[in-house]
Amino acid sequence: MNSTMSVAVLSGKGGVGKTNLTLNLAFALFDDGYKSLLMDCDMGLANLDVLLGITPEGNIQDVLLGEADISSVLHSIRPNALDVLPAASGVPEINDLNPDKRELLVSRLDPLLGKYDYIFMDIGAGISDTVQTFAAMAAMRIIVITPEPTSLTDSYALIKVLNKRFGLSDFRVVVNEVSSNKEAKGAYDKLAGACKHFLNIDLQSLGHVRMDKKLAEAVCKQQPLMVYAPSSPAAHDIRAIAGKLQAARLSMLDWLAQHPILQVIKGPAARAD
Repeated sequence: MNSTMSVAVLSGKGGVGKTNLTLNLAFALFDDGYKSLLMDCDMGLANLDVLLGITPEGNIQDVLLGEADISSVLHSIRPNALDVLPAASGVPEINDLNPDKRELLVSRLDPLLGKYDYIFMDIGAGISDTVQTFAAMAAMRIIVITPEPTSLTDSYALIKVLNKRFGLSDFRVVVNEVSSNKEAKGAYDKLAGACKHFLNIDLQSLGHVRMDKKLAEAVCKQQPLMVYAPSSPAAHDIRAIAGKLQAARLSMLDWLAQHPILQVIKGPAARAD
């Protein structure tokens, strides 16, 4: 019986800290005893390996070309508990995977997925077809925003297209890089208000992450913040978000038991929440 939660982490625009948040959420959950697979789904512009300071021997491209199997390209960060599936970097021809290749990837992943509590899909920014399809595969979607107006408008556009194309209406939001609770609430309320008014979608807040110089230092050191500065303000915020994520997973166990961990969606509105 499936109890693995697949989580797509998305953003309307780049540069909002999405990959860093994904990485540190997995480490926060590891500290609580949960196993995670980090999938770098930003095809052609891989970043997870850079943040971790690792040089993978293989990646998703090798699997899709039949040059390697999944187990040989997985990079273990914490033995038997925290693994990374790297993407290829600087390979534009795989940026937009066709449905057959996505189905092939999922079929090759499927035997391994059940050993994890969480599958984190770090998906590229924007509204490309590959972004949309990966987002629809997951059981949960997290939209990462910042208080910048462009982040809010682009995130609204992303939510709108996923709703119209796939009928998705369950989105959780993290407000990143905020200076105060007030700023975080203001940004979330603007996005939530627009989604409710124009799309009749009720967003759910997972919380916010404060600006923190330790985060920039951790990036330069190529270490997760949860390892480099686990007592920092941003680490405290990420740990709180991880707790909410685990509570959500527990509330969805019945639903998870009846669905595949990743779903390949072939047509518009093929799935209803």
